[in-house]
Amino acid sequence: MKHTATMALMLTLGVASVYAQQMPVNLTFSGDGTGSLIDLKYPNTNTSEENLAGSGSQGQFTFRLIRASTAAPQPSTSCSGPAKVYFQSVAGGGMFRFSDGSLLTVNLTGGGDCIDFAANQAHCTLTFQVTGGTGRFQGATGFLTFTEASTPVLSDATGNPVYFAETGEFTGTISRGDNSRP
Repeated sequence: MKHTATMALMLTLGVASVYAQQMPVNLTFSGDGTGSLIDLKYPNTNTSEENLAGSGSQGQFTFRLIRASTAAPQPSTSCSGPAKVYFQSVAGGGMFRFSDGSLLTVNLTGGGDCIDFAANQAHCTLTFQVTGGTGRFQGATGFLTFTEASTPVLSDATGNPVYFAETGEFTGTISRGDNSRP
């Protein structure tokens, strides 16, 4: 009887581990960002979009992000100084497309951009909740952190930067409810 109970427990734990895979995420990227024609309809915000490509622990990917950020600078404890301003990201989401055709969707949960006018560069940190996917990311959940450096490439006729070069990384953990390979 004791042997049967032990076997049942081992089987249960083994099945649970197969059906709740944890995958560390470490992806690097480069790409571009600009204002977006898409309007997320949040008051007093500007909408931007980023198109990124890269590779890492989950393979090669592209990522498109649409987000709304405050139109006016916000107070920040992590972005301060005479030549720095902070714009909070208030809504948005994105989609990864991996080289095997699998998709992974995310919703923005927080973060923003610290613009350093003296360095002519912005640093962005965002957090995302994984909301699902297709293929090997069917039923995926988790959280990802996005860190990025952004540098102006093109300005409009009045001198305002409108197009940016971007490099950075995604880190975090994804859990899946299936037993397919990472």
